[in-house]
Amino acid sequence: MIKVAVAGYAGRMGSAVVDAVTAADDMTVVCGIDPHAKEAPFPVFGTLAEALDATDVDVLVDFTQPNVVAANLSVALPRGVDCVVGTTGLSNETLEGLAASATPGTCLFYAPNFTTGAVLMMEFAKAAAPYFPEAEVIEYHHCNKKDAPSGTAVRTAEIIAEARAPRMSEAPGRETEIAGAEGARGALIEGVPVHSVRSMGFVASQEVIFGSLGQTLTIRHDSWDRTSYMPGVLLGIRSAGERDGLIVGLESFMN
Repeated sequence: MIKVAVAGYAGRMGSAVVDAVTAADDMTVVCGIDPHAKEAPFPVFGTLAEALDATDVDVLVDFTQPNVVAANLSVALPRGVDCVVGTTGLSNETLEGLAASATPGTCLFYAPNFTTGAVLMMEFAKAAAPYFPEAEVIEYHHCNKKDAPSGTAVRTAEIIAEARAPRMSEAPGRETEIAGAEGARGALIEGVPVHSVRSMGFVASQEVIFGSLGQTLTIRHDSWDRTSYMPGVLLGIRSAGERDGLIVGLESFMN
């Protein structure tokens, strides 16, 4: 049995992870970490350090907050605990630095998105990018999301830029924004405009819009329920023990 600790177990995503791990026949939740701990059918702790001192853990799953996850990883990785991270907002430099602190054989698996559909959306965008001179990303999330743009949108823009390099967009950019409406053209991520929508009614959706002479191609993915993330989370938990170092993206385990 894979022994799993869930940081942020009382939150929306953390609760879904607990349910998914509990339902799996090859892993078990051995503890939960949350400073506002509530009653649970497993031991709960206010900090990760307390949890690791008291519990034998194989894999830490972290769906907390951007200002919390780095501190958790800095505790878990040097102690040889594999980490599966779905909290976005960490830079590549931060992830690389944290991975460097890990004991040999320990894996830091970071996925901007755990849904198979979102991974395929990014793969389709990668295939389309060389054939279209223009591309923009629009992402839609619930109104309580802590970071903008989303990690999925950032990764999608990076993939598009890599796939079409050295070609760059020729569409009018920030120089066309009128006074008082700065930002109307979105945030530029590797030269790709990214727009973030935050509203009740969404869980997580994203569109990638490509354009060329006389045509557009739109690739869209929608997650309507957090259960859509769980097959990817379980795949990450099962795969982390077989790898080491920093692994980014669910596609690394889907081949």
